Amino acid sequence: MNDGSDWPTDKLTALGLGRRLVAEVPESRPDRRAFVDIRPAQGEPDVQARDEGWVRSDTERSFRLEHWEYDLEQMDGFDHDLGATLIASADAPDEPELSTLLTAWGIQPGLFAHPWETDDPR
Repeated sequence: MNDGSDWPTDKLTALGLGRRLVAEVPESRPDRRAFVDIRPAQGEPDVQARDEGWVRSDTERSFRLEHWEYDLEQMDGFDHDLGATLIASADAPDEPELSTLLTAWGIQPGLFAHPWETDDPR
């Protein structure tokens, strides 16, 4: 994320507000679907802000990346986790390291979307 130029502004803002983002990535088999999600860390200040009815922005957040693959037949139901496999996970202490990890995983920031704009079952 460095200077933010490789991230769409709305997605960069979402991460700063602690919102999860998702990208669909190539699956290992035709009967699977795969997604990578970024979960910004949430702390006590975020809980307090939520309790007060607002969302806290933080440019110093850390992040958790997870690459999950799901059984296509289970994705639409409540049991989407049946047959799900965690392919990889990593922690990034800051935005520059997040960009480094995404580059290593071969994922462009522009692929990420808000969860409700994807088919990610989580």
